Amino acid sequence: MFTGIIEEIGKVKAIVRHANSIKLTIGVNKILEDLHIGDSICTNGVCLTVTTFDDSSYTADVMPETMSRTNFKDLRVNDLVNLERAMPADGRFGGHIVSGHIDGTGVISKMTKDDKAIRVRIETQPEILRYIVEKGSIAIDGISLTVTDVSRFDFGVSIIEHTQDETTLTKKKPGDTVNLENDIVGKYVEKFTGSIAAKRDADLLNLLNDNNF
Repeated sequence: MFTGIIEEIGKVKAIVRHANSIKLTIGVNKILEDLHIGDSICTNGVCLTVTTFDDSSYTADVMPETMSRTNFKDLRVNDLVNLERAMPADGRFGGHIVSGHIDGTGVISKMTKDDKAIRVRIETQPEILRYIVEKGSIAIDGISLTVTDVSRFDFGVSIIEHTQDETTLTKKKPGDTVNLENDIVGKYVEKFTGSIAAKRDADLLNLLNDNNF
């Protein structure tokens, strides 16, 4: 599990492309401390498993499912990526629950200055927008952010100076694609309430049948 608080910006050092998957090598400086093969690193919002590492980089495999749901298909050598190690059990929960399992992508449509902040608008699909609520949380390229507003077609976030400096988001431009992960709590609530409603309807139907209505 991750929190969406980015620890470091890494750089893509190498990409080995296969038919529907890739092997990524990411150059890093800070996050190698206490790193082990098999550890998880959230890379632009995607939970990747470390397969090898040295004193300046780690390597991970990206499978077809991830390629189909993320912006990794657009990655190039020297691209910058947001990085976060898995949250330790005794760590501070500074962001929100981030699983590293991307729901889909969005496209930056507009970036505007707002005093010291930068407002970013992102267009995405209805199946992602349905879980986005004003003042709720969303992970964009792995960054835990608060939604300022949401419409039928897009949503907005406001990026403070610290996040501008410590992440890649404001280094992008309109037309760029970003990875999106909805707040998992909303998805669970929908699943559970849907199951309860379905059971209620089934019980009511059985009752009507038993009483020959």
